[in-house]
Amino acid sequence: MSTLAARSSVAVALALAPTAALAQRASSRDVYYPPPNAWEHRAPRQVGMDSTRLADAIAFAVAHESKTPRNLEVAHFQTFGREPFGDPIGPFKERGGSTGIVVRRGYVVAEWGEPDRVDMTFSATKSFLSSTVGVAVDRGLIHAVTDTVRPYVAPTVVLGAGAKVRSAERIGEAEVIQPFESAHDRTITWDDLLRQTSDWEGTLWGKPEWADRPTGEPSEWATRPRKAPGTAYEYNDVRVNVLALAALNVWRRPLPQVLAEYVMDPIGASRSWRWYGYDNSWVVLDGQAMQSVSGGGHWGGGMFINARDMARFGYLTLRRGRWRDRQILSEAWVRMALTPTKAQPTYGFMNWFLNTDRKQWPSAPATAFAHLGNGTNMIYVDPEHDLVVVARWIENASIDEFLKRVLAATAEGASAVR
Repeated sequence: MSTLAARSSVAVALALAPTAALAQRASSRDVYYPPPNAWEHRAPRQVGMDSTRLADAIAFAVAHESKTPRNLEVAHFQTFGREPFGDPIGPFKERGGSTGIVVRRGYVVAEWGEPDRVDMTFSATKSFLSSTVGVAVDRGLIHAVTDTVRPYVAPTVVLGAGAKVRSAERIGEAEVIQPFESAHDRTITWDDLLRQTSDWEGTLWGKPEWADRPTGEPSEWATRPRKAPGTAYEYNDVRVNVLALAALNVWRRPLPQVLAEYVMDPIGASRSWRWYGYDNSWVVLDGQAMQSVSGGGHWGGGMFINARDMARFGYLTLRRGRWRDRQILSEAWVRMALTPTKAQPTYGFMNWFLNTDRKQWPSAPATAFAHLGNGTNMIYVDPEHDLVVVARWIENASIDEFLKRVLAATAEGASAVR
């Protein structure tokens, strides 16, 4: 981990000094961590919040529930399903209504909706995926995020690829996946994938990378010149799934097992969350069938989880990877995850969205960040106010106003609006 710390520039350290200082002040107190299967509730006034203003914020969230159909497979066909090769290949489930939790100074001060309901969380899954990579780095399975990914990924056999008779026209076709063999893809680092700046080229699980949110001239979707890794940001779920496959190769065990052992069980999460891949993303590794999970619900799948477990994960990141006396994610990893991406300064590692320029959430401090997914599913983390807020199925356009009302309920925020 000292190697990771050495790679952090002085400029980054200075930029993140306010957040680090806030965390240090928090660690100097008697910090509360909820035990498994329980989370202490406190009245808003006990943690410096106004109950009337907080109730107003919650009412606002409920009134601005997403217009997305409750049947999320129907919602898919109205949105991503219209893309080339947009057919779903993973599971969907019907979502619940507006739901959320507010955690202040470690204590639950408000809940609404169905906080125990397990729902899809779409691209908030990416923060769980990047955490499995973070643990691999912390444990030395990945030497450094600046390493190219190719040496870590062996040829991968898709389950059933060699089980059927090969027709004459298929003789010579590859039966293994080697996602980093092109001249461009050989140069991609773990950092490039984590920051969505790889411009990886190829097809995985039947989805060409150019078919995800395609832009530009259709005749050039598959032929355009590639941009050097690290120079251009593009949000792309095919490339996220390439990262998941690469991480599976490193761990040599299913990523949901990794996440449970090293992250979710230590923070006391429930046993109800599930992490799914696709019908066709099963591979054979060490003689066993394993599913390469997805980094979101773009074609179905991803993390299915309840709001309380989301809040625990958010609280872990608020405490900079620490849970009681255990460092679940290293301080060095959290620092890198919160480092602005050069090509997209409001993005750290997937899916740590930053508020550095305060354009996305003008009402929130620049030190705040969030783990976000479609829906909108949001885990808002605010070190300045010692606050974690989970909001599920809220209109994206209403998030800043919602946060404004929550922050106005804090003693600091109340002073600001007077």
